[in-house]
Order: sequence, then C-alpha cells, then structure tokens
Amino acid sequence: MVDYKRITLAVALTLAIAGCSDAPPAGNSAAAANTAAEITAAEQSESAKANQLFEDIFMENVMRSPIYQSFLGIKDDQDKWDDISEQSALQELELQQQQLARVMAIDPAQLDAQTRISWLLMKQQLEQEIVDFEWRHHNYPVNQMFGMHSSVAALLINQHRISDVTDAEAYIARLNGLPELFAQLAENLALRAEKGILAPQFVYPYVLSDSQNIITGAPFDDGEPSTLWADFSGKIAKLDIDNSERDSLMAAAQQALIESVKPAYEGLITSVTEIAAQADERDGAWKLPDGERFYNIALQRTTTTDLTAEEIHQIGLDEVARIHDEMRVIMQKVGFTGSLQEFFVYMRNNQDFVYPDTAEGRQRYLDEATALIDTMKSRLDELFLTKPKADLVVKAVEPFREKSAGKAFYQQPSMDGSRPGVYYANLYDMASMPSYQMEALAYHEGIPGHHMQRAISQELQGIPTFRKFGRYTAYTEGWGLYSELVPKEIGFYQDPYSDFGRLAMELWRAVRLVVDTGIHAKQWTREEGIAFYVNNTPNAEADAVKMVERHIVMPSQATAYKIGMIKIVELREKAKAELGEAFDIREFHDVVLANGPVPLNVLEQFVEQYISANRS
Repeated sequence: MVDYKRITLAVALTLAIAGCSDAPPAGNSAAAANTAAEITAAEQSESAKANQLFEDIFMENVMRSPIYQSFLGIKDDQDKWDDISEQSALQELELQQQQLARVMAIDPAQLDAQTRISWLLMKQQLEQEIVDFEWRHHNYPVNQMFGMHSSVAALLINQHRISDVTDAEAYIARLNGLPELFAQLAENLALRAEKGILAPQFVYPYVLSDSQNIITGAPFDDGEPSTLWADFSGKIAKLDIDNSERDSLMAAAQQALIESVKPAYEGLITSVTEIAAQADERDGAWKLPDGERFYNIALQRTTTTDLTAEEIHQIGLDEVARIHDEMRVIMQKVGFTGSLQEFFVYMRNNQDFVYPDTAEGRQRYLDEATALIDTMKSRLDELFLTKPKADLVVKAVEPFREKSAGKAFYQQPSMDGSRPGVYYANLYDMASMPSYQMEALAYHEGIPGHHMQRAISQELQGIPTFRKFGRYTAYTEGWGLYSELVPKEIGFYQDPYSDFGRLAMELWRAVRLVVDTGIHAKQWTREEGIAFYVNNTPNAEADAVKMVERHIVMPSQATAYKIGMIKIVELREKAKAELGEAFDIREFHDVVLANGPVPLNVLEQFVEQYISANRS
C-alpha cells in the first residue's frame, strides 16, 4: 500500500482542480505550524460533515432502487421492484436538485484533499444527471442487450438469495409485483413511441424471444421446469424447514408464476409487438429528436473527454492500421503465406480453435478460462500492491438470456462479501468464442481486469461509497482493455496464436471507434457496420452482427474501451519516461486503482502528481 503517496496526490490534485492553496504562510515557522494545525482540525470537522452528506446522498439513491439494493446485498426492499414511472423520474430530478444544493452549501476550501476530490466528483455527477434529464427518453428500455424483460429474471436468479423463509416470501412478492412493473414499462415504451424514439426493427424479435423463454416450461406448460420455477425450487430445496412449510412456499410461488408472471409477460409481449409494428430500419442516434446533439453529449459522458465524433473516428482508423501491421508480424511467425485478410478467413474458419458445441466442450472452455485466471493470480505480486479480498468465479451465461447477451461480461461481488465476482462467458455459439481469444478475454473480464478494478474499488477504505461504485465507462473499460496488454509484458501469450487473439481483441475495440461513430454520426447502416467488422477483423460474422446491434442500441458506449486504454498507456509511458528507475509498475497501478473510478482527466492529474512526488 502507498497511502502516504495517495494523500500527497490528492492534495496536489485538488489544488490544481479547485484553484486553492493549502500552503502555510511564509515567515515564522512556529506560527506556520500552528496555522497548519488549526486548518487540519477545521478540515477534519468539515470533511467529516461532507463525507456524511455523501453517504446520505448515496443511500438516498440506493433506497429508491430495490433492484440496486439487491445488487449490493441489501435486503430492506427485496420484496419490491423499482418504480420506473414518469412520476418517479420527476421526483428523482427534484431529489437530485435538492442534493446538489446541499453539496453546493459546502465550502470546498474547508475540506481535506481527499474529501475535496469527492466533493468535486459528487458535484459533477449531480450536475450531469440534472442536465441529462433532458435525454431521459433517448434510449430503448427493452433491447437485446438489457431491459426489464430479462433483468428481472437475471436478478432473481443471480442476486436474490434465499437463506430463510422471509427471503422466499420476498421472492414470491417480486413475482407477484411483475404486472405493475411491466405496466409501467409498457407506458415507457408508448411514451417514447409518441416521440419517435423506437428501436430498429431487428431488436424486437430478441425481446419477444427472451420474454417468451421466461414463461416456457413448467408450471406454464408440460415442459421441463421453467427458468424461474427451477431457480425457486432449487433454492427452497436447500432450506432447513419442514415439508409443510416448503410445500406452502412452493404452492405460493407456482400460483404467482401462473397468475402474475405469465400475464405480465403476455401483456409485455403484446405491447412490444404493437411497438414493433411502428419501427423502421434506421439505426443511428441521428434519427432521434435532436439526435446529433444527444450523441455528442453521449460521447463526452462515455469517454470523459472533449473528443468529437470525427476525432474518435480517425483515432479508430489509425489504430486499426497499427494493429494490422502487428498482426502481419505474427502471421509471418506462424508461417502463413497470403494476405492479412486471407489470414483472417483462415482463423475464422479453423475449427481447431473452436471447442465442441456440447456440454463437454462448454465445460472445457470454463475449466481452461478458470485455469488461466488462477495462473494470473499467482503473478499478482509483480503487478499490484493492493489486491481484492473477494473471490472470482467463471460461469456460463444462463440459457434463458444467452442468445441475446453479449460475448462476455463481469458482475461485481456483493458489498457484504457473500457473493463473489463473476466472469460470465457466453457459450451459446462456441464458434464465437475461439480458444485463441480465451486468454485475453479472461484477463479483461477477470484478473487483472474488471475483478481487480471493481472489487478493489468496492473494498477501499477512506473514500465515500458513491466513489467505490462510480461508473466512468472510459476508466472502467479502458482498464479492462489495458489489462489484456499487461500479461503480455510479463511473459504471457507464449502461443503466437494466443498473442494474435490479444491483438484481435484490441483490434475489435479499435474498430468499435470507427463503427460507433460511423453509425451514429455518419449515418452508416447496420449492414455497413457489419461489413467493416468482417473485412477488418478475424472474428466470426455472428460476432460482428452482435456488436453492431450493440452499437445501435447503446450509442457511444463502445467507444470507451480504446479511448480509456490509450489514455492509461499514455500516462504510464509518461511516468516511465520521467521517473526512469524510480518508476514502479505496482505503484502506478495503485495510483490508477486505489482511488476508485474517476474521469480520465482526473486520472491524468493523479498520475501527474505521482510523477512529481517521485521525481528525484
């Protein structure tokens, strides 16, 4: 740990950002010491008040969201769902305005350095949320990537633990609460449709399929147990209760599934079908009301930079060209004769890199991904001073959502430590998960990637909770992509095909810059985006289709990875160049991780002050 350096960095950073000076007055050293002591006491008192306010604001927001409570392991409202009505959105805006007023009542000059950073981040967060209220309808509440239609089932299965009868009754209450939740969801869809905000036509079959999957199987029909019935039954079977109580809970759950869950989903399916009939094939954010301005703001929020769509597009093209050159070196190393595009076709079609589309093939993938992560765990002392306490496990994406879910993703551990972090691998289409990409994917989603980052952030001491759960996508995903590179630098990726896989994953993120801006700023079609991926990467066409469809429903999000990685590498190389032998990769990683998620410009200030504090 380097807490003393973190304090130094925080002091210098807040001076730079807030334009304040904590330097003691020149002259009599005793007077200066007394003044410093008085300031420190005052800072401690004001900082304690400020940090309590930050905790209050965080918990006010948490307690408005039973869903978020479940993710954090809080059970207070585990029998409820979020209120997603328009009225609730207006109430939330009013609350945010009140919270901002409370934050602005604090004089940042009276705070200690770390608390001043928290003040600045809380102020910025609230200001942006209030400004972005204008865009609250510029999204697609149900789509192939996320939405209440699939997330309610995922939450019940993965987050709603049943350790006693009360938990089981809360689960049943949530089943019975779905009709009201989905009625609000249908109203949200209708409101957007009135404004001309509709997802393209390709989205709706995914939503309808995922929804139908939830109400397929027993007790809805004579098939195998449905997803939710199997989950509830399995959890109840583990409870230490008498048979009569177990039978009563099972009967109540069955009734809730038939009388509440089924009609809720059937009603949603009807609503989505009606909305789908109004949709067209236009793909980009440019089609939305004031879409160009919306997308430019989305880019700013996602990248935490002022880069324009045109600049991001060009960065992507430049990175694609650079990575292609590095791939040609590997192509020569493995003795392939032909063009890079021919090598892409060879890699795409080579079945030696695809595990069997069987239960055994999927288990082999999970086992080998786990082994890669376990090996990396043994090398962490070379790279990190701070390491997470929470464990990490590897799981396959559940069948009910695997067809529409992304290639891989990470779920952070619960706040109370009862649930580990999870690296989810989507093994629905084994051809889209070639073994030569397995290594880079495991490092990105697991260790040293998102698990190191998010678990460490969650376990940090001395910073308010809202910072531990901050969501700066360029920081978060930039670290994930950077984490694919770091193992290469300590001797991993010995197999040249695996190293090619690393480059293929980086290339994928570079192409994202081109295609995201292409679709949303240059009015590319879905087909043009797919063609760019297929022509410039070795990935399967199914990967390209999924990725482009993700771009379409999540404007700007995919630009975060490469922009964030570029900035982290740039800052690291600057620190190396200026510090020489004094540079310690472990300390640099602590600077990046041990203050929690931050915007890239704030991260740059952290690193600048780390350099100043260590320059000989």
